[in-house]
Amino acid sequence: MMSFSDVVETIKNLSLEEKQEIQALLTQYLREERREEIYNNYRKSIGEEQQGELNFSSNIDELKQLIED
Repeated sequence: MMSFSDVVETIKNLSLEEKQEIQALLTQYLREERREEIYNNYRKSIGEEQQGELNFSSNIDELKQLIED
């Protein structure tokens, strides 16, 4: 298995077109990972809401208290 520094060195030796392709792939992979993270957070919050674990308020003092707890 290649170390991170080996991967970096290998990438440095690629052509410009290959580097751009890697950049595009990484951008796509990062976007997909972020979407998955957002979706998982959404599912978690739905579960918390259904279990009554979420607190909602428009009272600023109450919101401050919720943050401090």
